[in-house]
Amino acid sequence: MRASRFSSAAVALASALILSSCGGRAADSTVLRESFDSGDTFSRTVDGRAADACEAARRTLLSQGYAIARSDDTQVEGNKNFQPREDDHEQLVLRISCAPRGSQTLVFVSAVQDRYALKKSPTSASVGVGALGSVSLPFGSNDDSLVKVASSTVTDAEFYRRFFQRLQQYLPAAAAPPAPPPTAPPEPAPASLDQG
Repeated sequence: MRASRFSSAAVALASALILSSCGGRAADSTVLRESFDSGDTFSRTVDGRAADACEAARRTLLSQGYAIARSDDTQVEGNKNFQPREDDHEQLVLRISCAPRGSQTLVFVSAVQDRYALKKSPTSASVGVGALGSVSLPFGSNDDSLVKVASSTVTDAEFYRRFFQRLQQYLPAAAAPPAPPPTAPPEPAPASLDQG
């Protein structure tokens, strides 16, 4: 009797541990770790119109070798390809949005890094053989294709700091206030004639 009570307690304890470990994994989910804190990693406020800010963003990407996929007064998207190793390929995609805020513009940027690997898939061909019908024979050729193996949003604050620093260089210079019109020098007072 005592042994069965002990085994029941052991089973209940083991079940509780298993359930708590499952709950722990759910709590560590990437979605639950998203904080929406007040940091400014992905955005900055700049002076000027939204169209000027997005044009500055387009020029920033072009100056670094990005191909522009889309560009207008409120959005810019560009991508750049890298090949760190022979069978690996990476693509960095930047998406910029420009939103007016009074006389200023909020510029939001997000970079996504996609990684691809070269995968080989063998090809085979069917050959008809008289009474046997068709027989599938593998041949030595392979079809190579790039397969996406990873995708992640870049969260490096220094990367975004450099982007916004470069963007500032392409913003139009603030217009200097107009100079006041030149004032004419005061006319000398007329000389008084002393009649005496």
